[in-house]
Amino acid sequence: MALAKPKPLHWIASSLDDMRSLPDEVQDDLGYQLGYAQFGAMPPSAKPWKGEGPGVFEVVEDYRGDTYRAVYTVRFAEAVYALHVFQKKSPKGIKTRQSDVDLVKRRLKEAQRQYEEQYGQGRE
Repeated sequence: MALAKPKPLHWIASSLDDMRSLPDEVQDDLGYQLGYAQFGAMPPSAKPWKGEGPGVFEVVEDYRGDTYRAVYTVRFAEAVYALHVFQKKSPKGIKTRQSDVDLVKRRLKEAQRQYEEQYGQGRE
C-alpha cells in the first residue's frame, strides 16, 4: 500500500515568521498537527474556525499556561494554507480577539487569490 503524497503547505503573510517566534515545543506540536492536514487527516486538536464556513480550522497548543493557535484552510484541492499563527491573548475569557478574526478573514481571501494564481481557477 502506497502512502498518500502530502499537499504542499503555503504560509500566508507573516504566518511562518509568527510560527518561528513561538517556543520550540509549540512549533513542533503545531507543525506536527499541520502535517496531519497535509496528508488529508484531521489533526487531534483541530476544531472548526467559526465565521468562515467549511474548510477552515484551528489547532490549539497549551504550553506553560499560555495558549497558541494556528488557523489553516483545506478548502483547496491542491494545497493547505496556514492563515494565522498566534498566542491567544483575549481580554475576555475564551473569546478570540476581533483583530485576529479579521486577520483570518483577510488572509483567507489572500489564500484564495494565491491559489488561483498558482494552481488555476476552479480547482477547489
